[in-house]
Amino acid sequence: MKTSKGRWLLTAAIINLLASCSDSSSDENYPIIPVPFTSVKMTDSFWAPRILTNHNVTIPIAFGYCESTGRIKNFEIAGGLDTGAFQTLYPFDDSDVVKIIEGASYSLQTYPDPELEAYLDTLIYKIGLAQEDDGYLYTNRTIAEMGYGKIHEWAEGGRWEKTNILSHELYNLGHTYEAAVAHYMATGKRTLLDIAIKSADLVDRDFGWDAFVSYPGHQVIEIGLVKLYRVTGERRYLDLAKFFLDARGTRDDGEEYSQSHKKVTEQTEAVGHSVRATYMYSGMADVAAILDDEAYVNAITRIWEDLVYGKMYITGGIGASGGNEGFSEPYNLPNMTAYCETCASIGNIFFNHRLFSMHGEGKYFDILEKTLYNGALSGVNLSGDRFFYPNPLESDGRHQRSAWFGCACCPSNICRFIPAIPGYIYSVTDKDLYVNLYASNQADVRIGENEVKLSQETNYPWEGKVTLTVDPADDSRFTLRLRIPGWAHNEAIPGGLYTFSDPVDEEYGLKINGESFQTEVIDGYAGVTRKWKKGDLVELSLPMPVRTVTADERIKEDTGRFAVQRGPLMFCAEWPDNPDRQIHGLVIDSHPEFTTEFVPDLLNGTQVIKTNAYDTTVDSEGHVMKGEGREILLIPYYLWNNRGKGEMSVWLPHADGEV
Repeated sequence: MKTSKGRWLLTAAIINLLASCSDSSSDENYPIIPVPFTSVKMTDSFWAPRILTNHNVTIPIAFGYCESTGRIKNFEIAGGLDTGAFQTLYPFDDSDVVKIIEGASYSLQTYPDPELEAYLDTLIYKIGLAQEDDGYLYTNRTIAEMGYGKIHEWAEGGRWEKTNILSHELYNLGHTYEAAVAHYMATGKRTLLDIAIKSADLVDRDFGWDAFVSYPGHQVIEIGLVKLYRVTGERRYLDLAKFFLDARGTRDDGEEYSQSHKKVTEQTEAVGHSVRATYMYSGMADVAAILDDEAYVNAITRIWEDLVYGKMYITGGIGASGGNEGFSEPYNLPNMTAYCETCASIGNIFFNHRLFSMHGEGKYFDILEKTLYNGALSGVNLSGDRFFYPNPLESDGRHQRSAWFGCACCPSNICRFIPAIPGYIYSVTDKDLYVNLYASNQADVRIGENEVKLSQETNYPWEGKVTLTVDPADDSRFTLRLRIPGWAHNEAIPGGLYTFSDPVDEEYGLKINGESFQTEVIDGYAGVTRKWKKGDLVELSLPMPVRTVTADERIKEDTGRFAVQRGPLMFCAEWPDNPDRQIHGLVIDSHPEFTTEFVPDLLNGTQVIKTNAYDTTVDSEGHVMKGEGREILLIPYYLWNNRGKGEMSVWLPHADGEV
């Protein structure tokens, strides 16, 4: 049985996809450790209701679709409980079931639910029956070899033969390993963990420099193997994760699509399928943190810069192209056809969280927050039962959230991501407490040997005032580091791909126990070092004026257009709120004036922004001419398409630009 401290550290590692195990040496940890979501009780009106909706609505309907589409039946057939051919479209459909198990396991730690736990027990029993005697787990092949139908063309041939292309054998297992660790941490039951260990032992026997040299066509097993290593202490799993990374670029059939065209340490650009990419970069960060691998760190740092400086949307979405579900060349960022897959946004959050835990720089949380509140959150509606796969920044009415997809990776990813959001708020070292995100909550944290209770009160993201009450068990000295977002000091995004049109002079304010406090912002954090006493009160005020954003001139589709931002939120014009339900063809002033207010009965309560816009005509020389004026209303981007389909735009032409 682990000590309470060891369990705390392990939970932090598992739930937040990061750091250490209590019986690991200190050099095997990320230097900055996230406070696990199980130690953070959300009390706000923004995230807490969404986490509850995920538990009550999203997870149950996702399991329901897994049953009705045959995903669960695939395990039943492979396990001898039923008969028939493989039921679903893709050989990776096993992964949806285990991802939802992972999300349900996280949710159980916030909302104990005996009925849900019993349902997981039944599912895991079926998964265990579907596993072959030697540990192989892949229902598509098992069912075919039982004589029911043919194996999917993506997996034809022998075991693992096409794993570097499209079989997804290792991809399914990676998500299974993640789910197994989450379920073990939530329940203490080893049922799924033992299945995962049996599988990983087979993979370790079959792959390696002295065995079969290959790699997953879709990365994620690297993350799962590191988690298994952390929970078991079995070094072979860590070595296997590194093998799968190092094997990329060693075969003649590697390609950019799966980031296998070069050795990972030689890659400098974000290319190919964006979900595959961010999962790989996250796995590299995990391995680098444990092994202190400088070559890995250098590679993912260069890749991050390539991504953020030229390939990211203002919403934090990544992946411009639907053809490869991924990256295009720098500055090619179309709005109507933007792919911005929900899974890619979640992967981008994983990647930036790891980079922060490695380096402690606020710029990584600037990207994480931008993606969280915009590109990722737009992937699910307010009711928790409709989803976006792509998240475009402009629509002519053809885009609509769906209840489910044939390829259902995005809903299942939402299931496992939403309940873990509280685990991104705080991070610690033995002498530092980082406040990374702002939301009302009660938290119990450990800073070195010190126990500290925190109470955060704020109406963020609608308002920028934050109060934090610090209650250490004993008076203790440490540094409180409060993140000052880039948007609060005239930086729209690190690297300058997007910039605010006009600087503002208003700066953040900080008080300690009612007295103004001045401190230097270092790496995006305002540090306060003192001996903290019970009841110490910290007040932070972040300015939230409405800002217009312009894009780098090399992003041609945004030329002559503004995006509108307030705090961490990007806003858009959507058809229900505007005259004649027409968005395209309107322009705003080049120096617009804005008003903003909170409307409690709109979209479950939201901030709105109003400004003047004009109908347009084009003269004989192609110049845009302002016509009749009208007031338009803007809503946060993540809320669009909650009232049906119609026109929407994030980037709005202004009077001096072309429509």
